Amino acid sequence: MRLPTSLALLTVLSLSACATPREARIDLPQAYPVSGAAETQVLDQWWLAFDDPELTALVDEALARSPDAQSAAARLREARLTATSALTAFLPQGQLTGSGRRTETEQVDGQEITIPGFSTSGTSESYQANFNVSWELDLFGRFFAVRRAAQGDSAAARFAYEGARASLAANVADAYFQARGLSIQLADARQSARIQRSLYDLVERRVQAGLTARLESDRVAGELAQADSQVESLEAELQAQQRTLLVLVGRGTAPLDGVSTPPLTALPPPVPAAVPGDLLARRPDVREAEARVRSAAGRLTYAQLAFFPTFTLTPGLGISRSEQPGYSATTQNWSIGAGVSQPVLNIPRLLLDLKAQDARTEQAVIAYEKVVQTAYAEAESALTRLAADRRRVDLLADGEARAERAYNSARLGYDAGLTDLNTALSAEQVWRATRAQLTSAQVQSQRRAVQAFKALGGGWPSQDLPLNTQAR
Repeated sequence: MRLPTSLALLTVLSLSACATPREARIDLPQAYPVSGAAETQVLDQWWLAFDDPELTALVDEALARSPDAQSAAARLREARLTATSALTAFLPQGQLTGSGRRTETEQVDGQEITIPGFSTSGTSESYQANFNVSWELDLFGRFFAVRRAAQGDSAAARFAYEGARASLAANVADAYFQARGLSIQLADARQSARIQRSLYDLVERRVQAGLTARLESDRVAGELAQADSQVESLEAELQAQQRTLLVLVGRGTAPLDGVSTPPLTALPPPVPAAVPGDLLARRPDVREAEARVRSAAGRLTYAQLAFFPTFTLTPGLGISRSEQPGYSATTQNWSIGAGVSQPVLNIPRLLLDLKAQDARTEQAVIAYEKVVQTAYAEAESALTRLAADRRRVDLLADGEARAERAYNSARLGYDAGLTDLNTALSAEQVWRATRAQLTSAQVQSQRRAVQAFKALGGGWPSQDLPLNTQAR
């Protein structure tokens, strides 16, 4: 036994250097190019910062009853139970067995013999019960290696669960703001159609009075038809978006009037003044990847310990009873045994398994590094685009106010006969186009804020979980 054990020990020591997880290479800058102003705590429930009761109610409902949220919770329960099951293998294992037999014997020929303990005819019964136990003595720390892997798996499942809920909240908010944007566009389209109809009626009266050619009436009629078709298209798009929103919150078959998407816009709230290093603690996908590194490291240690011997204790208890004609007996027994298993001829296979697990651990570290880099890129891009959207909204708001004043002046001039129809239509077209761009920019800035909150790791209470951001 001494030679195989020494061989296994030397093998493990020779591979320990290459079978140790390397430190993840993470190099994040000190700050983002664009910083926010809100407190970091806003990230936990960032949707409250929009101060929109309808949005808050929709997100809360989705997190409580959405099929996506329920599936994520079920996967978390499965992962936790699986991790606990892996640890129970190191507890004493055993089962209680029992059996019974009744035999009726009838001698049909020859001389019948009946002596205590042996009879050629009659009824005999036998019963027995045994309780056998097997317990692996963990002398080298296999339990701690498996526990580390199990804890990593459980933590990864928890962060995957939180990530799924955070994504669900972001998807609900994004769909909500898209629906509100369509509501605004629909309201504008209806207003444009109303103005076009009013203008058509005015032109038609002037045609009847012989003050305007029929050509102008036909042109306005064409503009009116386009405005009416735009209303029909936006109504369909809004209904489809509202249905999508209902599916996200778990009410996919409810009537559309069960969700309110008022045609209102507002500037998005400021995002927290986070630093890049916060991503390691805030982003659930980053923490999930880090947990998977810990899990892989635990499995790597377990693969190393496979070269050491395994010691097993096998105690047992038993009782039996036998009854025959003229004889009965009851016996009981107990036993204690021990076994040892030392890998010898399967060491080459264990070496390959160890190297394969080392490669899987390296993959987990690389995946962690990639997730960190992706998280930083997403956060930086979202903050930069959000800042640009805010500036775009300010510019378009000023342009829309000026275009509206120009349109009102042109409309009054046309009503008074001071300007022609082309001037009025051109002014209206500019105003409507600028207003549509402003509405689009406002909705986009709100959606971009949602992306920024999600990119910074918002949507789950990370302070409730221990921080462990080192990939080891």
